[in-house]
Amino acid sequence: MNAILTIPNLISFIRLLAVPFFVWLLVWEENFLWAAVLLFVIGVTDWVDGWLARRLGQVSELGKALDPVADRLAVFAAVVGGWVGGVVPPVLAAALVLRELVMAVATVVLTVRRGERVAVRQMGKWATFLLYGGIPSFYLAAVESFPAGLRTFFEVGAWITCVIGIVLYYIVAFQYLREIGARLRSPR
Repeated sequence: MNAILTIPNLISFIRLLAVPFFVWLLVWEENFLWAAVLLFVIGVTDWVDGWLARRLGQVSELGKALDPVADRLAVFAAVVGGWVGGVVPPVLAAALVLRELVMAVATVVLTVRRGERVAVRQMGKWATFLLYGGIPSFYLAAVESFPAGLRTFFEVGAWITCVIGIVLYYIVAFQYLREIGARLRSPR
């Protein structure tokens, strides 16, 4: 389907628009609680738009391109913003930023040279899902008005979820890079 005006595409577009609002909450308002809530909502709507696209028969080429862009921008903003704000541990942030930069360059090269893109893999969806849970948990662990036990709960959960998410993220990144390399080497 090549339709542009679909419910799933609208949801993805709203997710894109939510990223600057997230950055505003984080950087200018320094409101970790509402930044975490918004990031969680962005993550949930990532699942919702894909489910609706399949359920309503509204899977589109625009949606296939827009959805991963919205995911990458949201995760990148959350990680970099949290890193700068001292919320996301530097080692996790660096691992995520490095992976995102490598994948961005590889996908741009594939798109420019071949006019192709790589289909999203299920493992990548799971990794993103885990990161959409783990990163906001680091934000919640930084909410000073929460009791210490609750903050510790969120921090431990964030570490566990993000480490598993990053491992999956790197596994799928190597799969993507292998596929991109094969496509770039093959004749048209």
